[in-house]
Amino acid sequence: MDFQPDYHHFADVMQNRKPKRLPLYEHLINPESMENILDTEFAYLLDGTISDIHEYFRQYCGFFREMTYDVVSFEVCITEVLPEHGALSGGRPGPIQNNADFNSYPWDDIPELFWKLATPRYDALVSSLSPGMKAVGGIGNGVFEISEDLVGLEYLPFMQVDDPELYRDLFNKIGDIMSALWGRFLERYKDSFVACRVGDDLGFKSSLLTNPVTVRNHIIPQYRRIIDKIHAQGKPFLWHSCGCIFEIMEDMIALGIDAKHSNEDGIAPFSRWIENYGSRIGLLGGFDMDFLCQKTPDVVYREVVEHGREYRRTACGYALGSGNSIPEYVPVDNYRAMIHAAQAIREEEGKLIK
Repeated sequence: MDFQPDYHHFADVMQNRKPKRLPLYEHLINPESMENILDTEFAYLLDGTISDIHEYFRQYCGFFREMTYDVVSFEVCITEVLPEHGALSGGRPGPIQNNADFNSYPWDDIPELFWKLATPRYDALVSSLSPGMKAVGGIGNGVFEISEDLVGLEYLPFMQVDDPELYRDLFNKIGDIMSALWGRFLERYKDSFVACRVGDDLGFKSSLLTNPVTVRNHIIPQYRRIIDKIHAQGKPFLWHSCGCIFEIMEDMIALGIDAKHSNEDGIAPFSRWIENYGSRIGLLGGFDMDFLCQKTPDVVYREVVEHGREYRRTACGYALGSGNSIPEYVPVDNYRAMIHAAQAIREEEGKLIK
């Protein structure tokens, strides 16, 4: 297929305008599925030499082009370099539980650790983008996820009650780190990214993972610092958050998010997101991971064509994809059926290539 990527279609979604061609979007696609589809192994190269890393991204970006994406999703996560990290995965406390832990934590080491890991990857990504493509993403992890990694989800409420000043200082320090990293990222890589993104899962199936006071008093002020930097550089901001977060959606829209990704049918149909917010922000996704995992390829294709047409018609800015991501347990044939369905919608509109 003589597919020509054009990131402007995705840029329209981020401005909540209907693009001329339906874009595809995924928050994450696991490299093992990419290897299966491309019939080549390359995931191991990411931890290799500079030459290996460049080959990794040649394959990685080539996958997105072959699947007819206009943009490549990529981020380097802050939690990858946090000293003594790991509490985000659950089951143990993080390295900061009291003032002594906070004061002795090696905050000043984080930027150097991050850029040592990230710079070769960003550089290789930028050099591997096909003509017409740009990236989406930037610096991974949001304010709350970092607090979970440093303290632990089950330990944060105790800190909030027992030491509210430490709780406040923790979020302020996280904001300091994130703001500094994003500032340098924008200086070096903004021209290669069509949109900047943060993933921060604030909810689960029935409610928020934390309380609305924490979101409004401690999380949103830190996001404001980052979003202001991003907007000042002329870039839109995409917010990814899983779970039932309707309680704070109006706060996030007022904050200045330009688009939202992640949805689960068990919480609300995607049509509710369009009805509630589609006139104000771009919306991405639409197809629940359970649906992509459990149905046959024929059913996935048929339903994605049907509902994708509807979302394309009723939303202003819409990009089609999973409601979350493509982990290794999503059947490859079902993922490809979703891609082929999006291509069929484009073909109906006469926009498959151009």
